Amino acid sequence: MKFSFPWSSCFFFSPETTSNQTRQGAKVSPNVIGAFSYEELKQATSCFRSSNKIGEGGFGCVYKGTLDDGRVVAVKVLSAESRQGDREFMSEINSMSKFSHENLVQLYGGCIGQTESRILVYEYMENNSLAQVLGEENRAKFSWKSRTEICLGIARGLAHIHEEIKPHVVHRDIKASNILLDQNFNPKISDFGLSKLFPNNVSYISTRVAGTLGYLAPEYAISGHLTRKSDVYSFGVLLLEIVSGRRAVDFDPQIGEYYLVEKAWKMFEEEKLMELVDPLLKGKFSETEAMRFMKVGLLCVQEFRRLRPVMSMAIKMLSGEMNLEDQVEITQPGVITDIRNVKLRQSFTPAEKQ
Repeated sequence: MKFSFPWSSCFFFSPETTSNQTRQGAKVSPNVIGAFSYEELKQATSCFRSSNKIGEGGFGCVYKGTLDDGRVVAVKVLSAESRQGDREFMSEINSMSKFSHENLVQLYGGCIGQTESRILVYEYMENNSLAQVLGEENRAKFSWKSRTEICLGIARGLAHIHEEIKPHVVHRDIKASNILLDQNFNPKISDFGLSKLFPNNVSYISTRVAGTLGYLAPEYAISGHLTRKSDVYSFGVLLLEIVSGRRAVDFDPQIGEYYLVEKAWKMFEEEKLMELVDPLLKGKFSETEAMRFMKVGLLCVQEFRRLRPVMSMAIKMLSGEMNLEDQVEITQPGVITDIRNVKLRQSFTPAEKQ
């Protein structure tokens, strides 16, 4: 059985202080979202059978399921012990009920009650996550054309939540494992459990630090001041990952663990940036495009957030509508390499083994 009701009649956020105002009891959007019974989702996933498990993370497990109407879905089960608490659960519903975009995963609905689990139901993504595609075994089949289209798709999704909807939304955990790919490898941003709504009259939000080491903007990690430019920084790291085929925090037998942002900057200074391009591409790429994409990545991770482009500008840069050489200067990026520099009361994830 499936029925619909306004989630706002059931849930609300606790008061949260921003830099300029306090939003007390911020209600969930009145958009109507589907509600599913626990039994319906249990049946859809064959009793949450392990063979149907398609993902597992800090917030719980994701199962592939088929609803009574024939739709194939991803069922995200958040356990009571999950690091995602009620606030994060409601944040995900609140954020995702506000938008519909080809580069954002669609939320069908959810379930709460009967068990200690909270469950969200999304559209199913046939090609799993970008993190899996970037793995050693799959990367060789990942063409340059696919990489550029994925970069632009992610950028468009971020531009939509940052600039086109109101209130704006900051994702707060942009990384390869949170980018899902459909059957045509169209990228969709997922996992809005850490996201924050941004009223127009607020320049930043003071909040606990959340995200993944290697993707954290330095000013946010140190001060807890969250802005849309925090997501831009994470996007810059993701750009460098996609072009280079390396992880945000990677390992080299000769130098040990290193941060991709630092490596990219060093190679840029030495005028060897082209050597960063993924060798598994075997030269089958446009050098002009590759250089442009890596330079945009470096611009997005500038140490001072005012120097980072907004996402709509990043799209113009990536597509070649804006000439990088004439209009921007790339300066040294910022990077957090020591978790002792992260603000206390943080909630972050060490760089993932992708």
